[in-house]
Amino acid sequence: MAKLFFKYGTVFSAKSLNLIATAHNYQTQGKEVLLLIPKIDTRSDGYVSTRAGFKMPAELIDDDTDIYDLYVSHRKQKDNIDCILVDECQMLKSKHIDQLREIVDEYNTPVICYGLRVSYTLELFDASKRLFELADKLEEIKTVCWFCNNKATHNLKLVDGKPVYEGKPIDIGGLEKYVPVCYHCFKNPKEI
Repeated sequence: MAKLFFKYGTVFSAKSLNLIATAHNYQTQGKEVLLLIPKIDTRSDGYVSTRAGFKMPAELIDDDTDIYDLYVSHRKQKDNIDCILVDECQMLKSKHIDQLREIVDEYNTPVICYGLRVSYTLELFDASKRLFELADKLEEIKTVCWFCNNKATHNLKLVDGKPVYEGKPIDIGGLEKYVPVCYHCFKNPKEI
């Protein structure tokens, strides 16, 4: 029986690299994979990509996209979709998570979502919250704190080397803006 997975981690925990490896494994076996990424992620340009230089084309999902209908359309073109992989899932809407859940249940197609658990403001993203409510399996993808060797559990936003704790939860950026940290270093960061 297919499942809805939420694989979450901090920034720089290799979530996209894990997604691409999973897609590669399916495709090596001759299976069809549907890759999705939120359109709001302006860095994507229609690709799931990694800092290591790997990239794969993905369908862009905007706020109005019905993922269920998109899946059905792709399924008709390909005869079958063996797995759906979603990158940066925290940027989706809660309704998108509901649609993914419906695909798992109605078509017995596994869906693996990769993303952040909480924002730099320590708030659950709406889509992440919905995944915690609906996912069959939760898996943490781990990395180490930028400042010490503890497990990173949070994302620290830095502006000119100083921490920022308030603002819009979705603020697109990479290493120039965010670092993975443990909670102690989140509250007591060293300047970069």
